[in-house]
Amino acid sequence: MTLLIFALFGNVKYLKTFILILFIATNKTFAGGFQVNLQGIKQSGMANCGVALLSDNSLLFFNPGGLALLDTSCSITAGFSPLFPRTLYQEPSSDYASRTINNTGTPFNFYTNFRTKKIPKLSLGIGVYTPFGSRVQWPDDWKGQFLLQEINLRTIFIQPTISYRICKKLGIGFGFVYATGSFLLQRALPLQNQQAQYAQAMLNGAANGMGYNAGLFFSATDKLSIGINYRSAVVAKVKNGSAEFNVPLAVSDLFPATNFTTQLSLPSVLSGGISYKFLEKLILSLDINYVGWNSYDSLIIDFEKNTERLGDLRSPRMYKNSYIFRIGAQYKLTKKFDTRAGIYFDQSPVKSGFLTPETPDSDKIGLTVGCSYKILKNLSADFALLYIQGKRREDTNVETQFSGIYKSIALAPTVGISWKF
Repeated sequence: MTLLIFALFGNVKYLKTFILILFIATNKTFAGGFQVNLQGIKQSGMANCGVALLSDNSLLFFNPGGLALLDTSCSITAGFSPLFPRTLYQEPSSDYASRTINNTGTPFNFYTNFRTKKIPKLSLGIGVYTPFGSRVQWPDDWKGQFLLQEINLRTIFIQPTISYRICKKLGIGFGFVYATGSFLLQRALPLQNQQAQYAQAMLNGAANGMGYNAGLFFSATDKLSIGINYRSAVVAKVKNGSAEFNVPLAVSDLFPATNFTTQLSLPSVLSGGISYKFLEKLILSLDINYVGWNSYDSLIIDFEKNTERLGDLRSPRMYKNSYIFRIGAQYKLTKKFDTRAGIYFDQSPVKSGFLTPETPDSDKIGLTVGCSYKILKNLSADFALLYIQGKRREDTNVETQFSGIYKSIALAPTVGISWKF
């Protein structure tokens, strides 16, 4: 029989903590993790300002109220944004350091809208976009291997939308949101065989939920626009998650393959924006987002099979609400060429004592540039580049007592097209 080396085997509470962290990590990433701010190509070049910007049909996401005010009866906008995040971990009071393995995220967005001549005040549309998603992979043997080795998250939001022009300057809109997603997580467990190989825990799951997106857009003057948008929280339910444990045979009965259920809330976002045309060619835009992260205050896991080492779990997360401040500019260089730039500040919702390798979150600064080129009268190519710099952050997690210093950056080029009919 393979020799089991597990000095902590008799400490039930300690072992449960490792299993608890496994599931917290997965759901925490699904709940926010690396929040993607790449829902419109033109807006991406302007620090993701768009609540009061009458640009294109990506208003489906930013402010459905503006959709009915667009000067087109039908259009298609699509974009793709390869995302390159990197995180450096340093052990406090030590020379030890580790970096995440290079992986590329694949956020995308697609929007289409149309209106009929019979009801010119009414616009309909549908958006498909990815507001949450990333892949984080640490080396298998790094010092935090019992917290995370790899996690891969994919989410897709589908939003049919209706928008109505109340008058020439005022529009209101509402979109129903259906969210679907999947994730994969792998980490080591503090169990060894005689070859000194650690056991592993693997988790797969799928979740879905519903929400809505509502907005009001007001073109006060030819130069001034004001907008307000509310994207509701989405309660994502995992009904048949699959948990598998690759452990030595001697303890396999204590870690049975099982299903689990849980639910978590993706945060609501209340946004206000203002845009002003200072010159004939220059537009400045300011957005403020208030993100309702406090809806994620705890996590409850209900396992289908329980053992003395694997029980139903509850963990407080105590996230706090946060703000994102954005300012962007667009300058029309020529009749065919527009340029853009922007900057934003994103407050972290993670309180001290709750930082983890899955989402080593900190206050962030985002810098953006972008441009559009009109290929044909109704067809343009759009480009943007986003650089994110996270503030250096040191913390000790209150549940795992895992300490670390984290530094994160990300780069996201974006390319897309806009086609008006």
